Amino acid sequence: MPTSEELNNLAQAVARNGDRQAFAALFKHFAPRVKSYLIRLGTSEGLAEELAQEAMVSVWRKAPSFDPAIANVSTWIFTIARNLRVDHFRRIGNRTADAEELDGDDMPDTLPQPDELLLTRQREAGVRAAMAQLPDEQAQVLRLSFYEEQPHSQIAKALGLPLGTVKSRVRLAVRHLRRLLDGLEP
Repeated sequence: MPTSEELNNLAQAVARNGDRQAFAALFKHFAPRVKSYLIRLGTSEGLAEELAQEAMVSVWRKAPSFDPAIANVSTWIFTIARNLRVDHFRRIGNRTADAEELDGDDMPDTLPQPDELLLTRQREAGVRAAMAQLPDEQAQVLRLSFYEEQPHSQIAKALGLPLGTVKSRVRLAVRHLRRLLDGLEP
């Protein structure tokens, strides 16, 4: 499993040289993870597959805009996928269409209500603000563990830390986030 730095380097190789092998490695690593992520968000399997493919095509096209100083490649790719999903549901939710125009994969079970969207945005902003307040070492392991879905043993190896230290930092970070976010719940 490649490290974050190796993945960032692959993305930069795609950006600089249109490196097909680097893109193939990115695709192999991220396509199944993006699909799983989209399914966890409530997207049907067929649509998740389609959006994951579209996200990876966007990665190829937008590679020159990737900046590792701003975000890890995983954050960048998952953001592309999430935005594609949001755009998809906005398109089908904002048009008047006959039921036969939409196949079953495209129909969401329920579109979020405006108050649910507002609450979700507020929670996302709260989590981002809380993450910014965490000590760097806690925020780093939390991002690797939850956003990049790396196992604790791989995080320990990548950061040169004992496994127990990584687990402690994750536990402390989650506890700290809970305290910071305590007032966010209705």
